[in-house]
Amino acid sequence: MDNGIQERLLRSGSEGKEVGGLKGKVYEESKKIWRVALPGIIARVASFGTIIVTQSFIGHLNSLDLAGYALVQTLSVRFINGILIGMSSATETLCGQAYGARQYHMMGIYLQRSWIVDFITSTIFLPIFIFGMPLFRLLGEEEGIARSAGYISWWFIPMVYNFVFTLTMQMYLQAQQKNNFVAWISILQIIIHVPLSWLFVNHLNWGVDGAMGALCISSWFVVFGEFAYIFGGWCPQTWTGFSTAAFKDILPVIKLSISSGIMVCLELWYNSILVLLAGYMSNAEVAISAFSICLNVNGWEFMICLGFLGAACVRIANELGRGDAKATKFSIKVLITTSIVIGVFFTVICLVFGNKLGYFFTNDVEVAKTVSDLSLLLAISVLLNSIYPVLSGVAVGAGLQGTVAIINLCCFYLIGIPVGAVLGYVAHLQVEGIWIGMNIGVFTQTLALSYMAWRTDWDKQVRIASERLQRWYLKSSEEPKHEIEHA
Repeated sequence: MDNGIQERLLRSGSEGKEVGGLKGKVYEESKKIWRVALPGIIARVASFGTIIVTQSFIGHLNSLDLAGYALVQTLSVRFINGILIGMSSATETLCGQAYGARQYHMMGIYLQRSWIVDFITSTIFLPIFIFGMPLFRLLGEEEGIARSAGYISWWFIPMVYNFVFTLTMQMYLQAQQKNNFVAWISILQIIIHVPLSWLFVNHLNWGVDGAMGALCISSWFVVFGEFAYIFGGWCPQTWTGFSTAAFKDILPVIKLSISSGIMVCLELWYNSILVLLAGYMSNAEVAISAFSICLNVNGWEFMICLGFLGAACVRIANELGRGDAKATKFSIKVLITTSIVIGVFFTVICLVFGNKLGYFFTNDVEVAKTVSDLSLLLAISVLLNSIYPVLSGVAVGAGLQGTVAIINLCCFYLIGIPVGAVLGYVAHLQVEGIWIGMNIGVFTQTLALSYMAWRTDWDKQVRIASERLQRWYLKSSEEPKHEIEHA
């Protein structure tokens, strides 16, 4: 009897220690995640907020320019932004793993290589904005919408080169957990942007020119602020000045950047193609405007999820760089659980306030009613958004972008778009049908990414990360021969 009681007490104490230990591990991992995720969320929500604010100002001018802006922002801008985000995610992978391996001086080299690759890429795709009007005519858009979209496209050219620097510098700072500055300067950006937009649009009556001018000014404010931070000595270990070493080993960076670019583009272009399909619906002006409003609300919430994508990338890359496969797997579990809880919260908000969303962007009753009709599908999208970005971030942190690109191609373009087209045109569900197809594609992608994360051999990924860092570190002959330290 005494022995039985003693055994139960020992077992109970052991279980208590295990639970306490698990809670402690979750708490410590959550602190590391939020240290990266929270500034990333603030920065992305604030930066994307300037796009939303601009859309709101243009939407209250007239519905035609709202449709034109929506077309450019969801097609052309997403197209080039998707390419540059994807190619810049190579910076996340390399800088995150270099930081984990304490190869600090290499991070500045990786940043400069990304500038070179992204600048050339953005210049190659610049004709999309220069010849916006004939391009949209070629795609079969209505004449008035194509004309408005073509004019607004010219205003987005400065934004194209803005992406080259903001995306790469944010990922570089995030990898070394110095993205608090990015959060603060992004908050300043939207604080400047709102009154500037009001001054240009409402007070000076500059219309679309005023709204787009305010967007360009506030966006480049962030670029110059990040330059000042990096060049001003706040990154002494990772920024040692410009170096010709940035031009060495650039082909492997291009290869990783291209696979990263394809991975992200296939995600962002997915929504863009669906907006293009909406443009062929009856009453295209209303369809495009309503669908783009919902996608932008969804995109704004998606910025929170991208904060967790960034956190996932940094945490996975850091742990792989340190050589700890067990910590990598534990971090994935905590990341997914946290992101799902937040996703459920915002899903409920969309369900409660869905019938009022449209009026924040337009006075057109028909557009606002269409937005209200789409609110349930918007809520479903918000929930799905809480899962797959984290899994994509895990892939970026491990350098598995090529595998995710194949998954995105199959789920989005062989499943989502065909189903959406059939439901929208054949079943006559219009915009609702397109969005149902989009959600089906995202759901299948989420299942595939979950299976990939579960089946990945993380011990093998540790070895791959170590080999990559060692190989590229040795080839940088112009850099000092620092001894590589391992955490």
